Amino acid sequence: MAMPGLRSIHAAAPAKLNLALSVGPPDADGMHPIATWMVTVDLFDELHLTRLEPDRPARYAILWHQTAKRRSAIDWPLTRELSVRAHLALEKRVGRRLPLQLELHKRIPVGGGLGGGSSDAAAMLRATNELFGLGLADSELHDTATGLGSDVAFFLVGGSATVEGLGDRIEPHQAIRELHAVVVFPADACPTGQVYAAFDELDSGPPRPQAVRALAAGNGPLRPDEPFNDLAPAAIRLAPSLQGHLKQISELAQRPAHVAGSGSSLFVLCDDPLHAEAIAAAIEQRLDLPAVAVRSTAAPPPRRA
Repeated sequence: MAMPGLRSIHAAAPAKLNLALSVGPPDADGMHPIATWMVTVDLFDELHLTRLEPDRPARYAILWHQTAKRRSAIDWPLTRELSVRAHLALEKRVGRRLPLQLELHKRIPVGGGLGGGSSDAAAMLRATNELFGLGLADSELHDTATGLGSDVAFFLVGGSATVEGLGDRIEPHQAIRELHAVVVFPADACPTGQVYAAFDELDSGPPRPQAVRALAAGNGPLRPDEPFNDLAPAAIRLAPSLQGHLKQISELAQRPAHVAGSGSSLFVLCDDPLHAEAIAAAIEQRLDLPAVAVRSTAAPPPRRA
């Protein structure tokens, strides 16, 4: 049963940065094994869920948040929206309708390599479970998440974790290393499937979990030159202008810039919050690219609206 008196709930869906990403060639099913270190950061999509009367159909509204730095047309079918698919998957798991209204306000760019859709799906799973008092265990939510996409299960945990296999093997870290960065949003879009197709055309070896684990296991601040990303060459091949952006950002920040996940977002590590704010402002003013300062954070739990 739904929790008594709980009619609506709010959930924040954080973006992620891949601080290390190693990718292997596709298996017989065309899936790519990975080894990655992911950290959630305080750039959030916002989900507002309202429980409807039992006889009402579910309603979904996908909008850009008024503070979104980079927007694109929301022109995909609702059945492709991961948060909607997450809701439908929960209905299938519990064997009954869960009528709700979703208002999703997006800040995380589409096709930016920051996991926005996957994070929205994870937030929908956690929030719907609480809104309707379903009582599903973490393992049941995890099973549902793995059927939606490779990053969704990580976002159920959030924070900092090493992730291997097809995204199903997750090792959360007890502590989240303090991280400050600037994320930059070029206009290019890098659809994940197209980036992996470009990756398959390049020479690649097996994933390197040892290198990923070693980087994640460090105690001190992460050096700006330490992140690595096997998908970066494929993203640049798909969107060649990223190479110029990386060069400009690196020269301005006086430290290396990196491709975020499958792209097209880029990021540069900073020393502290003030440094990140200064670099973000300089990128916007001098390079005319949208940018935002972020810091590592845990995934916040849903809260009553």
